[in-house]
Formats: sequence, structure tokens, C-alpha cells
Amino acid sequence: MRKLQIGPGKAYFPGWDNVDIFSNVRADLYASALALPYEPETFDLLYSSHVLEHINRNMTVAALSHWHSLLRKGGVLRLAVPSFSAVVEYYNKEKDLVPLLGLLFGGQRFILDSHCCVFDEMFLTKLLKQVGFTEIRKWDWRKTEHAQFDDYSQAYLPHMDKEEGLLMSLNMEAVK
Repeated sequence: MRKLQIGPGKAYFPGWDNVDIFSNVRADLYASALALPYEPETFDLLYSSHVLEHINRNMTVAALSHWHSLLRKGGVLRLAVPSFSAVVEYYNKEKDLVPLLGLLFGGQRFILDSHCCVFDEMFLTKLLKQVGFTEIRKWDWRKTEHAQFDDYSQAYLPHMDKEEGLLMSLNMEAVK
């Protein structure tokens, strides 16, 4: 089984192909998520945690289509993106915008560290169907082979409160 992680950041997965655009993080290959240099139908699992929101919203379908092409028939695309629904829920309860700014706009420490789109379950499902994915469902980070890697799929508010906090990541997967 061949697995690809797009944008590992600090969460390099041993045994996977890890691709990042930034050369200051550990990766096996440095390339844009929009132009990954692999043959079609190379991977059984493609994972991307908190990368899709950094792609211009007018390029989201192109990115998902490209990722779809890299999967073998029956392969799984596993995504994690900031959950707009969770942002709204948290704000409506706490009336505190400050902890939500990074989820909405990115860290903005450099040009590519900005968010260009927001997602909720209905919108992301629509996009995944549009490019040909089926069997679209949420996934639980605790039940994955990469659960031991603390990436943004495990983002909670209050920060790191994985027992009582609100999960701020929309974790969805789909089958090709």
C-alpha cells in the first residue's frame, strides 16, 4: 500500500511519501500541492491536513481533481481542514474571536501562510462529489494509522483539550 502525505509540516510520517512546498520542513520531495510529480493512480491513500484552505478558492477544484487522479481505483483521500461550522459554534458560545483568527485566516507569518477558503461538511462534500469521489464521510483521528502524530486534524479549543474541548478540524475522507 503506497501512501502520500501532502504538507507534513512538523508531522513527517515514516513509510509514507511526504511532500511539502517548504524546504525548511522534513519531506521526501518538495513540490506544489497543485503539481505533484507522480504518475496517475500511484497511491492507495492520500492525506492532507490543513493544506487545502491555503489554496486559492478558485483552484480548490483543480487541486482536488489532481489529487483524485493520483489515487488508484478504490483509493482514499483523507482531508482535514479548519471547520467553519466549529468556528461559528465556538464564537456563538464564547463570543471571543481571537482564538479563531488562525483558523479563519492562517498564521500570516509569510505569504503562503494565509487561508483562502473556508469549508463546512456540505460544501466540502459538494466539491469532492464534483471531482468524482464517492463514499464521503467524516473520519476520527483516533482511529487512523497516523493518530500518534499530533497534526491539525487534532486541533481543539481550548487548545489541546482533546477530552472536553471542541474539535476545530473538519476531518473528511472520500473514495475514488
